[in-house]
Amino acid sequence: MIITSVGIVASFFSVLCAHFFTVTVDTVGNVLKYQLAISTIYMTLLLIPAMFILPPTFSFIQYDDSAPLEVGRWYAFGCILFGLWSGMLIGFITEYFTSNNYGPTLKLVKACDNGPAPNIIQGLALGYMSTIIPILCITATIAYSFAVAGMYGIGLAALGMLGSLPVALTIDGYGPISDNAGGIAEMSGLPSTVRDRTDALDAAGNTTAAVGKGFAIGSACLVGLALFGAFVTRV
Repeated sequence: MIITSVGIVASFFSVLCAHFFTVTVDTVGNVLKYQLAISTIYMTLLLIPAMFILPPTFSFIQYDDSAPLEVGRWYAFGCILFGLWSGMLIGFITEYFTSNNYGPTLKLVKACDNGPAPNIIQGLALGYMSTIIPILCITATIAYSFAVAGMYGIGLAALGMLGSLPVALTIDGYGPISDNAGGIAEMSGLPSTVRDRTDALDAAGNTTAAVGKGFAIGSACLVGLALFGAFVTRV
């Protein structure tokens, strides 16, 4: 509960930081991305005093009757950081592979000139490539967390990845809002200049929606593993 509360506070101040940027149609995607990074940094700093609530060392009984697992508070802190920063990295990689400002999508545009088949093949290839770094991030998070704190560490890592969820959901909700605005503008018969602006906002919104889904999948992986681990431990 403390980790989640810290995440809410960090996300609140991160959203306010949008006022420090000059937001235009061309920069709105970057501003939303910066909020995700700022919330990660804020939460990292705010978690440091919160860790002193834990005792310096504590132990867990292993489910296989081996020696108790000794855990230090800063090892627990490392589990949270692994989840938190892995979530941010997953979001950035997702943004790189889905934004129309970077190479993968621009290459896909060129593939479309050759017909539908290269479009489909190139799109599938990009989709497969985009999962490599997120899988490595989740694997490293699971390996470190389980090694130093067992299933408790994986639970902490899942909470860390969900710590900046308010910002992730904020930028996730941006896409449908701008998309609906474009549809309303077109049905209302507004000038084409309005539609051009809403299309640009919609492009940024589609990218931020993909970032939110990366968070959802990564955190669900960790939470699912923690739930199965808790079940196995109790049985």
